[in-house]
Amino acid sequence: SEDVLSKDAGECAICLEDLQQGDTIARLPCLCIYHKGQVFLRMDIKFQEVAFMDCIDEWFEVNRSCPEHPSD
Repeated sequence: SEDVLSKDAGECAICLEDLQQGDTIARLPCLCIYHKGQVFLRMDIKFQEVAFMDCIDEWFEVNRSCPEHPSD
């Protein structure tokens, strides 16, 4: 399910960025949470590139289980 994080909650196991209050998250049935939608990863000014990741959305394109509980 999609939700908005009410308080900081460590880091996302997929992108390794902090899960911060106000982030849009996906909460899986095992209660693990991950970023939902695009997450800013970095900006390279020299090459004028910005990197984003879709965290759980990209993960689910390859695997339909929780990254931390693959056997559930």
